[in-house]
Amino acid sequence: MTDAMPLELGQIYHITCRGEKLFPEERAYAYFFNLYFKAIAPVADTYAYCLLPDHAHVLIRTKTAGELPGDRDVLEPGKHVSILLDAYTRAINKAYRRSGSLFQRPFGQVRLTSDVHLGHLIAYIHQDPERHGLVEDFAGWPHSSYDALLSHEPTPLKREEVLAWFDGRAAFQQFHRQPVLAALVAELAPNDFD
Repeated sequence: MTDAMPLELGQIYHITCRGEKLFPEERAYAYFFNLYFKAIAPVADTYAYCLLPDHAHVLIRTKTAGELPGDRDVLEPGKHVSILLDAYTRAINKAYRRSGSLFQRPFGQVRLTSDVHLGHLIAYIHQDPERHGLVEDFAGWPHSSYDALLSHEPTPLKREEVLAWFDGRAAFQQFHRQPVLAALVAELAPNDFD
């Protein structure tokens, strides 16, 4: 199977992946994130995420060459995404006695060329469960970064950078309570507007 184009170093990307029944039970969400941070943290910083039953969003910034670990085993960041998806698929296939692909390929990727719509994209990612009718209020969805970004607990997310883009926690919350205009994020989340 072919994957998406290589991810360039030092760039911000909205990564999406789709499939049917990606998370067959509650514990699968936590298992996915355990794998996620092992695979992605060496090559990218994570700003936001949202996992839904049939798709997932992550907003990352790939590290620059100077930020990457010194060993030669570090692959192109997109290959780390593929490794994550393959490892998770193998685990789900084994646990549920299934076979075949779990995710549609290639995974979706959109590079942000400007930070003008960054706040809108983050709000869009967090509001997605409400848009899909999974919850009445997106803030109640347990599988997004919304609460982790508001919390004071340790997190592998780049919380301070994200909150600075919104001028703090209160502005972050207020911004998220506004509807996101589809026109502002349509190019950044094309798979959701098919």
